[in-house]
Amino acid sequence: MSWRPGLDPRAVRHPATPAPGPEARPGESGRALVVGGGIAGLTAATGLAERGVDVVLVEREATLGGRVRSWPVTPTGPDPTEPAAPSGVTMSRGFHAFFRQYYNLRALLRRADPGLERLVAVPDYPLTLAGGPTDSFAGIPRTPPLSIAAFVARSPSFPLSALRRVDVGAALGLLDVRFPDIWSELDGVSAAEVLDRLRFPEQARHLALEVFARSFFADPRDFSGAELVAMFHTYFTGSAEGLLFDVPDDDYDTALWRPLAAHLGRLGVELRTGTSVTGLESTPDGIRAGLDDGGSLVVDDVVLATDRATLQRLVADAPWLGEPAWRASVAAQRTAPPFAVWRLWLDRPAAAGSPLFLGTSGHGPLDNVTFVDRMEAGAAAWSRSSGGCVVELHAYAVTPGTDERSLRDELRHQLHVLHPELAGAGVLHEEWLLSQDCPLAGTDPWAGRPGVTTPDPRVVLAGDGIRCALPVALMERAATTGWLAANALLARRGLPGHDLWTVPLEGRGRAVAHALRGLLGAGTPGTPATPVGARQ
Repeated sequence: MSWRPGLDPRAVRHPATPAPGPEARPGESGRALVVGGGIAGLTAATGLAERGVDVVLVEREATLGGRVRSWPVTPTGPDPTEPAAPSGVTMSRGFHAFFRQYYNLRALLRRADPGLERLVAVPDYPLTLAGGPTDSFAGIPRTPPLSIAAFVARSPSFPLSALRRVDVGAALGLLDVRFPDIWSELDGVSAAEVLDRLRFPEQARHLALEVFARSFFADPRDFSGAELVAMFHTYFTGSAEGLLFDVPDDDYDTALWRPLAAHLGRLGVELRTGTSVTGLESTPDGIRAGLDDGGSLVVDDVVLATDRATLQRLVADAPWLGEPAWRASVAAQRTAPPFAVWRLWLDRPAAAGSPLFLGTSGHGPLDNVTFVDRMEAGAAAWSRSSGGCVVELHAYAVTPGTDERSLRDELRHQLHVLHPELAGAGVLHEEWLLSQDCPLAGTDPWAGRPGVTTPDPRVVLAGDGIRCALPVALMERAATTGWLAANALLARRGLPGHDLWTVPLEGRGRAVAHALRGLLGAGTPGTPATPVGARQ
């Protein structure tokens, strides 16, 4: 039996495009600069270095991981009235779910952890609606259509009376997706509009929009309908990897990125953290990258794996890079609204049986609650020694200009609504992060977004905000575009690239549609599907 990246026998292998040109000779692989040490940059650096390319990776933060990084908390903060941080604890930019469908991200992690032993399974991630039902994913069959039928049949968010009002034709069209067609078919259509067309049950809208769509840090009315449909396909209707996910067994730096950095070091990659690239200049000798420490690097190729604002600044300051239309497309890309992460070290534990992760809807600005001490070894050790807990509150798509104190007050109030046992808890330490640097997956034309390659073959892009034709999103899109960026530069050198894997490129339309018809008790086997991108 041939190797598979997961449990789904229908997972698709995408062989690397054969490298053109003459065979590369030792010593002629050139030098590449990777700007950004997040998932995309680390993946690109890995892909290049493993084929013998001399790589320098520059990251402005002190730790690697980008938006999935963690860092040590300083013992004392700037405000002497604030409680000192417990010794040896860390902070991050928030919870991330490592789904089993993330084949290309897992391929990266396997470089330092071949058995993925640092990832541990989460038994469930309930989703709760204020004043309404709570949905669970535990015990759901792994393979569509059984997974869809079982979830809908037992979910209180899908009452039979509401299901019978669903537009069956539109629902069947949703299940019959094809990649990459779906990305362009839903240009200009928001996630909210997709569910309007389906006549989706109101409670289920919260499940789909307020919980999942907001994981892109976007308001559902300004979030791409194609991204929503792709999520349905990737996690539910198109993949047999199941609906649950894994999390690292410690903070991101300890569990993931330090081991990967050691692997890159063994490959000869030069890692420069705490350093920023200030500009790029095309010279007769190559591309000169200016650094904020006053130095510079001259390289043959560049991977720009930065956040959106940094990418736009570097491109705007490099008039030699690309024609006006391409440069305008980069400049036009938007950033998602701000998000908040609030981590609290409390002097008492949460109630027994509280879920590690709880997605919420209708609880004001609160989008989820995570008990970090049930996930990370360092936080767990602190919890055992102190008798307390470490809880993290997330607020996605915060309205710009929101008063921070009011936001914190409401987040804490909603925590106490969900966990009344913590209402009188003392705060031993807290870390607050309010940031706005995530790319917006909006309703703008998909084909107009910048992709991995650029008008200059020496420069490639990578990241979760970069256009990719495959059914990937979030961390998996970052890793996938990182591999694609490496492959593009390897092809220029006549070196072999790296194969990729994804969930199937087409929906399991007939099988899932049959199950859906049975649940709805509506239509006949000949009920026509409405193309998902059709205007109505």
